[in-house]
Amino acid sequence: MLHITQRKMNPFKPTAGGEPPLLIGRERVVRDFDKGLDNGVGAPGRIMLITGARGTGKTVMLTVLGDKARAHKWDVIEETASDGLCERLVSELCSKDSLIDKLTFAPSITIAGASVSLGEAELSPKRMPETLRKAMSARLDALEKRDAGLMISIDETQAASRADLIAIATAIQHQIREKRNVSIVFAGLPQMISDLFDDEVITFLRRAHTNVLANVPIDEVKESFAQTFEDSGMSLDTSLVEKAAVATAGYPYMIQLVGYYIWDAADARESTVISKEDVDEGIREARVDLDNAVCVPELHGLSKNDKAYLEAMAVSDGPSGTSEVAKRMGRSAKYAATYRKRLLDAYVIRQTDRGEVDFAVPFLREYLRGHMQKG
Repeated sequence: MLHITQRKMNPFKPTAGGEPPLLIGRERVVRDFDKGLDNGVGAPGRIMLITGARGTGKTVMLTVLGDKARAHKWDVIEETASDGLCERLVSELCSKDSLIDKLTFAPSITIAGASVSLGEAELSPKRMPETLRKAMSARLDALEKRDAGLMISIDETQAASRADLIAIATAIQHQIREKRNVSIVFAGLPQMISDLFDDEVITFLRRAHTNVLANVPIDEVKESFAQTFEDSGMSLDTSLVEKAAVATAGYPYMIQLVGYYIWDAADARESTVISKEDVDEGIREARVDLDNAVCVPELHGLSKNDKAYLEAMAVSDGPSGTSEVAKRMGRSAKYAATYRKRLLDAYVIRQTDRGEVDFAVPFLREYLRGHMQKG
């Protein structure tokens, strides 16, 4: 009799926003949010700001928190900041069967099965705070009939306009004053987020419970790799676990890539025992993918002088003094400062101390070094 062994799926998910097998180093964020929903109106976890460099898992975290809210039987609206953000939020706050004119609401619309009068509220920047507030209130009225709440998540918040953030802050603040069951989670890049939230009109958002997603400690990566490979039916020697974990530098996206390609290399041999060659191949493939998915796009569109500034930084193993960068470029400090500001604004680099900068994008230093050696 023929026995067919069912092949297990690769447990690692390196695609953008893909939920990883373990939220290593992120458990506290999930716990704080969950407690916020349990503890009622005013609990810190209900208004949350998630920041971190690209690839640190901000979008994944929004997905996980949305699932937590759904488990509490809350409605969840998930958006990404771009032009028309508030118009889309207003539309989504209404039932799927509702039709909203681009410019005005009809005097009465249907929200979550209930007929609600909003009047002639124009979808314009001037009227948007009032329009969004009324739409949100109406949705919450309907949700409260079944003891449910509303969670809104906004990704890439750095791309949001000032007018949209003012409207959102106004609407949310109103609901909290009225003791409504509402939660909002913003995710975005640190520097751009701080620039937006420094606006005095949006001071309310400064009280958000802030979580910075940093790189994961290597010991936690090792534990995660060991457990995940074992759970998926693969055996991996302790020394190889160490090698794989160190190669990730604790960067969440790289953790998924390294794990994925190591697992795939062993699976291609139809083996459940991961070899040194599998680990070496997995790390090589992960670096190629990381370069193509993170480093190359990051450099695309930068000027020649922007890249020259980065290459001057790449000479250092850690943070670089800005005066030293200018000297390596063969330029004056004032000249180099123009490109420093451009790169800071784009969050390609970050300020680590007064007069010092470092790469905000993990592995970009290594990529540039390899490119410089070839060039």
